[in-house]
Amino acid sequence: MRFFNTAGPCKSKKHYTIPPLERFDLDDILMLIDQEKYFVLHAPRQTGKTTCMLALMEHLNQAGKYHALYMNVEAAQAVREDVVAGIHTIVADLSSRAINILNDDFIDKIRPRVFETNNAFSALNEILSLWAANSSRPVVLIIDEIDSLVGDTLISVLRQIRSGYDKRPANFPQSIILCGVRDVRDYRIHSDKDKSVITGGSAFNIKAESLRLGDFTKNEVESLLTQHTNETGQTFTRAAVDRIWAYTLGQPWLVSALAYEVCFKLKEGRDRSTPIAEDMITQAKESLILRRETHLDQLADKLKEERVRSVVEPVLMGMPGASNISVDDLDYVYDLGLIRRKPHVAISNPIYTEIIPRMLVATTQEMMSFETLWYVKADGSLDTNKLLIEFQEFFREHSEHWIERFSYKEAGPQLLLQAFLQRIVNSGGRIEREYGLGRMRTDLLVIWNKGNRDIQKTIIELKILYKSLEKTIEQGLAQTARYMERCGSSDGHLVIFNRGDDISWDEKIFSEKRNYKGRDIMVWGM
Repeated sequence: MRFFNTAGPCKSKKHYTIPPLERFDLDDILMLIDQEKYFVLHAPRQTGKTTCMLALMEHLNQAGKYHALYMNVEAAQAVREDVVAGIHTIVADLSSRAINILNDDFIDKIRPRVFETNNAFSALNEILSLWAANSSRPVVLIIDEIDSLVGDTLISVLRQIRSGYDKRPANFPQSIILCGVRDVRDYRIHSDKDKSVITGGSAFNIKAESLRLGDFTKNEVESLLTQHTNETGQTFTRAAVDRIWAYTLGQPWLVSALAYEVCFKLKEGRDRSTPIAEDMITQAKESLILRRETHLDQLADKLKEERVRSVVEPVLMGMPGASNISVDDLDYVYDLGLIRRKPHVAISNPIYTEIIPRMLVATTQEMMSFETLWYVKADGSLDTNKLLIEFQEFFREHSEHWIERFSYKEAGPQLLLQAFLQRIVNSGGRIEREYGLGRMRTDLLVIWNKGNRDIQKTIIELKILYKSLEKTIEQGLAQTARYMERCGSSDGHLVIFNRGDDISWDEKIFSEKRNYKGRDIMVWGM
């Protein structure tokens, strides 16, 4: 039985798979190869790059026009800036794959002699030259994980490829495709040898194009799910399909992970006579987030980088614009797959939107000493007023101490409240978040299970005070009311954080009930 794949390249006999050669413009790539171009194909991790490149290699070899080989240089990352060890490791992989995939032992035979007469800074160039000259067809080389290489090892590889460019196609590969997470232009390579920072664009200035592999379209998501239905008879309700799309926006790993979780791990979903329903998708999403799967854990690591923080923090805060964000940093974070740029800059998809704040405050949340039972009424509902009164007191007494621990200090107030809420809600509900550059607010939808399938929905809108308090309240009331209407909630709260140093806590802290177009909304000052 096939299944949804979440680890390694997809194999159509084992995995439900979108045909990899349909995920990019094959004609464009073939044209670049025919024109003897060297180019980059990049995409965020676990979006299907390797699957697509293996399929391209197979397609080229079956056509009989080229001698195509895929290789992966990630093993050389372990030797860091040891160029000698790095080049030996890379050539070993090249030789092994040529034997296993092409039944070609030429590289294996010549490499001892090449390394005897060449140092590591020229050996790769010489091996590629001799291999291309000996090949009966023009060589196409696909190099995966190129940006996993470190420092002088990466510089050496790029320069040796560049120095053979004029010898193609008779005495060097006709076309070389560099694959990685980032575009080569974004490489900032720290050279220990040269004691300087070298950009990828200067080390590899022969690049003709940079192609980006995108996420699944909604049609592709539906096609992937339909493969499961066709093979097992288990259907997905229309609402479940729409929910998968809404949560993932087509991010390939998330789509497959959600589908695998709900069809193969969730007990109810393993019964093939049970249709996959929307609430099962929500349950699967929560399980993925709580387990912090490897893919999601990698996000946490990237969030530590200053270039990432400079983009993500203003998005978390809903700041009015991106005037202080460099274009290079915006490109970098986009290439990592953390943000989307249309219709405005925002976190890539709702699952990332939820997990990023949770990762940033995970330790803070664990260290808080508040208990869920303190805020649950006799009827099982969540006492939001009591919860926010408690947070006001906590924020007044401890906010400076807690926020100082955050690496994302500017977004500290919003993050601290979200940590507090998550601590309370984890036991019986969940929080859905909406935020983005220019939104000037963070919208939280707290969904609480009261029992007997009764759901309580509470809207909490967070705003930073940038202008007059009354104007901020007026704007916030309108926004909160709209969000309440959209979510079908009658319980709305507007929280306004005043970061002014010249304002006393007695002035900052307040609460009052306001009415906006027939809707009662509690306003909280902090």
